[in-house]
Amino acid sequence: MDLSQSRNKPLALSPSLVVLAWVVTLFISDLPDILLRELTGNVPGWLFWSKVGLLLVLAAVSLAWQALRPLRDYLLILLVILLASFGSVRLTNMKPWQNRFAAADAPFALSMLGEQLRRLTVSLAVIAAFLLLRYRRDGFFLVKGQLDATGAPIRWLGITRPYSYRRFGPLAALCISLGLGVFLVIGGGLPHVSPGSVTLLTVAAVVLLAATNAFNENMTYRAAPLATLEPAIGPSQAMLLTAVLFGVGHFYGVPYGIVGVIMAAALGWILNKAMLETGGFFWPWFIHFCQDALVFSFMALGAIAAGG
Repeated sequence: MDLSQSRNKPLALSPSLVVLAWVVTLFISDLPDILLRELTGNVPGWLFWSKVGLLLVLAAVSLAWQALRPLRDYLLILLVILLASFGSVRLTNMKPWQNRFAAADAPFALSMLGEQLRRLTVSLAVIAAFLLLRYRRDGFFLVKGQLDATGAPIRWLGITRPYSYRRFGPLAALCISLGLGVFLVIGGGLPHVSPGSVTLLTVAAVVLLAATNAFNENMTYRAAPLATLEPAIGPSQAMLLTAVLFGVGHFYGVPYGIVGVIMAAALGWILNKAMLETGGFFWPWFIHFCQDALVFSFMALGAIAAGG
């Protein structure tokens, strides 16, 4: 796919629409929550409902105002993500869930399984929303995609010629994993591997959890915004905005803080590009899965913890 063109019919981009998409996305993202938590130690309850209210108002206006209509589906999908996330958190705060997955002595695999089940409910809500909006599966990238698609050069990475994803996908997964591995070792040291600490069950749990996390994050942070933003503001802006959204969402992840945001945003841009150019889910999911498998391995062995 030529990223200078939309997957849909070519459109004349409205600068005001692009600005609005950025403003709404940054406000709806975790950025305000992070700033308030880091500066004041508290996130007021009204912030969430102000986000919901803004999306409801803009979505309603988009039904009547032609100029805002290109962002309608994006606004609706953001609303679904917010409400589904809110509902899933309420579910996980219930005592039976806490007793099962969040006990103080719960092993890594069990506590992370609870988190992935929570995120999966959000992903399923997003998929249901797309189907209700009458999207085909390829319309929101829930297909394998063209595995040997040609990618445009990435000059800031020193890639000056077009490339095939058949080769770039595995190579990117390997190189990014090596870079992340070095960073994890510097930040947390080598994991302590004692006899019996690594079993087939541990390996299977890490693989399953990494695969699930990669699916969930690619659905909510990548496929959902790209599918609805790209027709409205073009592929370049959609890729950049979605990368920033992905990066901000990893402030409390691994690595933690601003460094984690920058690393996640850079990775997000590459995965966004892969999703648009291949028209599908596989390569972004696979590259992401490799990173998650590495991070979860370190976490399972107690070498690092999320959130610093």
